[in-house]
Amino acid sequence: MVELKKTYSPKDIEDKWYIFWEENGYFSPNPRADRSPFCIVIPPPNVTGSLHMGHALNVTIQDILVRWKRMLGHKVLWLPGTDHAGIATQNVVEREISKEGIDRHKLGRDAFIERVWKWKAEYGGKIIYQLKKLGASCDWTRERFTLDEGLSRAVREVFVRLFEEGLIYRDNRLINWCPRCHTALSDLEVEYEEIEGRLYDIKYPLTDGNGYITVSTTRPETMLGDTAVAVHPDDERYRDFIGKTIDLPLTGRKIPVVADTAVDPAFGTGAVKVTPAHDFNDEAIGKRHNLNAISVITEDGRMSLEAGDRYKGLDRYVCRKKVLEDLQELGLLDGSRRHNHSVGHCYRCKTIIEPMLTIQWYVKIKPLSEEAVKVVEGKRIRLIPEQWENNYFAWMRDIKDWCISRQIWWGHQIPVWYCPDCKGRDGMPPQGEMIEHIFFEPIVFRDDLRINGGIYSELRRLGISHEDIIKNSKIMRISKNVKPICSRNDLKECPECGSKNIIRDPDVLDTWFSSALWPFSTLGWPDETDDLKTFYPTSVLVTGFDILFFWVARMIMMGLKFMNEVPFKDVYIHALVRDSKGQKMSKSKGNVIDPLIMIDRYGADAFRFTLAAFAAQGRDVRFSEDRVEGYRYFINKLWNAARFIVNNGQLWMKQPLHGHDKDFDLPSRWILSRLAFTAKEVNRNLENYRFNDAASSIYQFVWHEFCDWYIEFTKPVLYHGSSEEKATVINCLFFVLENIIRLLHPFMPFVTEELWTAVFEQDKSIMTFPYPEDLMTYPDAEEKMNYVINAVTGIRSVRGELNISPSLEIRADIKTSSKEVEDVLKNNLNAIMKLTRCRDINISTDIRKEKGSAVSVKDKMEIYIPIEGLINVNAEIERLQKERLKIDDAIAVVEKKLSNEDFIKNAPYAVIEKERAKFEDLAHKKAKIKDNIKLLKTIT
Repeated sequence: MVELKKTYSPKDIEDKWYIFWEENGYFSPNPRADRSPFCIVIPPPNVTGSLHMGHALNVTIQDILVRWKRMLGHKVLWLPGTDHAGIATQNVVEREISKEGIDRHKLGRDAFIERVWKWKAEYGGKIIYQLKKLGASCDWTRERFTLDEGLSRAVREVFVRLFEEGLIYRDNRLINWCPRCHTALSDLEVEYEEIEGRLYDIKYPLTDGNGYITVSTTRPETMLGDTAVAVHPDDERYRDFIGKTIDLPLTGRKIPVVADTAVDPAFGTGAVKVTPAHDFNDEAIGKRHNLNAISVITEDGRMSLEAGDRYKGLDRYVCRKKVLEDLQELGLLDGSRRHNHSVGHCYRCKTIIEPMLTIQWYVKIKPLSEEAVKVVEGKRIRLIPEQWENNYFAWMRDIKDWCISRQIWWGHQIPVWYCPDCKGRDGMPPQGEMIEHIFFEPIVFRDDLRINGGIYSELRRLGISHEDIIKNSKIMRISKNVKPICSRNDLKECPECGSKNIIRDPDVLDTWFSSALWPFSTLGWPDETDDLKTFYPTSVLVTGFDILFFWVARMIMMGLKFMNEVPFKDVYIHALVRDSKGQKMSKSKGNVIDPLIMIDRYGADAFRFTLAAFAAQGRDVRFSEDRVEGYRYFINKLWNAARFIVNNGQLWMKQPLHGHDKDFDLPSRWILSRLAFTAKEVNRNLENYRFNDAASSIYQFVWHEFCDWYIEFTKPVLYHGSSEEKATVINCLFFVLENIIRLLHPFMPFVTEELWTAVFEQDKSIMTFPYPEDLMTYPDAEEKMNYVINAVTGIRSVRGELNISPSLEIRADIKTSSKEVEDVLKNNLNAIMKLTRCRDINISTDIRKEKGSAVSVKDKMEIYIPIEGLINVNAEIERLQKERLKIDDAIAVVEKKLSNEDFIKNAPYAVIEKERAKFEDLAHKKAKIKDNIKLLKTIT
């Protein structure tokens, strides 16, 4: 048997065991094995990412599940991978090349993408390394990337099929636009923040010269694109203005006054400007009244030619200031006031988004969402906690078409081509509503500047004139009624007319489009692979609530559409990890906790167990480093228990534990029964995704029942018992320790593997052995053992409360309520005396209390301890009275705080709760002191 080191050091063993697991293929299942499958696909972290607390919680929960299921005998696949993270990755690489003085447009699309791949190869595996440090038992041989060859083929297949079914289409409509990232964003990618702005009142003169209408707006710069003023049809103030025209200030344009019920008469002046090209509400009003949409802001946040010569090229906020100055000079600015309102920001770079009229690709989502609602309603997919179902249903039933195109270069380029030379099969130009869009062939401008693709505003930003763009670019007018050419394979010539002058759509797909296919594309779809047949549908998805609609809902829709089956059966939604005060972690607050620092300080096992212990359903995790340190002590406790057992276990024969009641003493039967109960509780809680309850069950059993009680009860036998008694107890100790290690393995994989190998001399990993189930129980032992424990705790409590020195041996009398209790205590008298430092204990049903005895009342017994000669009663009363005065002073301080209205009004909730808890603790201590003084006075 290997001798365990005196202290446990995580740094000495964690890397060693992870390499051992990988080299021996313990994470890789055989899909053809005759076992029931269990599969989880990891929520793919961004390739740019590094491990944060949200990742750590998510991965820890998944690893607990897969290690548990692996030990239960399933063929387990935990499939890892990373997401190409289009916008985020492109931003990172753009910053890198900018240090070299290079702009991606000068570099060109192909060369830029080559740089991104190079960056990915060098830095993109950082988070994978960090997941391994956490102990994630993923099958790295199956690792996927959303831009790898197989997933790219799946993405194109899905796009083409949806396109062929008419579920993907192209339209010119308002979209959220990020002027910094130069791309469209979906509604889900816009984060709204309440900011303090201003509400401006602007006079719009009537064309007939009979006065003006004053409109209220937070964005005066967009008035340059107004095409109407709207009022509510029932607003008496403006009824006579409806149908008249207005001379739009600063533009020379005439616009109508229209009536629309969408106008809120209580907002501002009750009259609003209508800018269909730059506001979603205005777009809807514009469509109802057939208004033009005039775009006055370009993709880079500057004013367009349509804004007029005076304002074109200005930044949108510089233009705002200029417009206000000009209105003031004309006497048309009627004042302003502070106004708080919700403003959308890009979820990546935090730039304020701009509603922009652009041509984008969309998925017609309603046909896909209806079935996705039904499978959750019918419990074919369970959302856990169940409370998330209402959020899911509300969003899915009011779902909007999904904008899937992005104006960046890193990603899955849309598999669509256009032919400028093709006039269609009938030789006639396409008919229908015409949408002008510029597509670029590789073209060369001055300074050998090569442009491989892009959009108009990007070229203008580089200083290329409008005339040069028109001269050197292919301009196509495309009918909405004519479908572009969509293909599974790259096209070199037009399939309609044979022209080689075809142009590919420059946009890429939204990153979430490829990740929506993750549960089946990672398993080999569209091929019928063994993995796909075995592991789809997957078993459970573990994710944060923040991507329930970004990702989870879309996976459900795509899985049902292309696999005719749900992608997973359960969705466990965990909450946020906050700091110890309940605040959201952020760099600005300086409260971000780095998981790798926690692992370095305390080891991965203590960190993982902390996360599991905090992971209660429906509640945010309030992370505390103190708790990590506490669970590090827990590991030390387990380690020391193992050392005690090993050092006393020379007689252990490594035989399976067996026997009947007569073979074991009461403490042994009790601990075996408690072990069986704990194993049952842990399995039940893991089955129900109650990770905190499972962790708590193990912790309570190991620390309090096994270490604090059972090991202490074994010492009299180990030190003074017969050979047979020692052998039975040692066998029981090893059996319980073995099962503890197996129970703990999913939570603490490293220390359990180390103990498994060292103590039990196994050459195979602990994860290949079964998880504890259906263990021996002794129903009567628990009740009887509770009598013994009550006797010990009763005597110990009197010692503690009366400050009796631990070195003093005392006498105790125990009056039992029945002969059964008396017999149980007498049968375990030796252990009770050893654990309580008693020189003598009298046990009977008819014992009388001696005068001057302290009393402790427990279930089915009263404990009397004569204290004459043990303590100086008067001195102890004096000590307690002084302690009570100190507590009275402390209570007065807390009461003063809690009675202060300003404190209650202004202090953070967590601080107030801490003071209330302190008050309750002090009040409890004071009551206990009063009871002890009262007790001592009865003795004197």
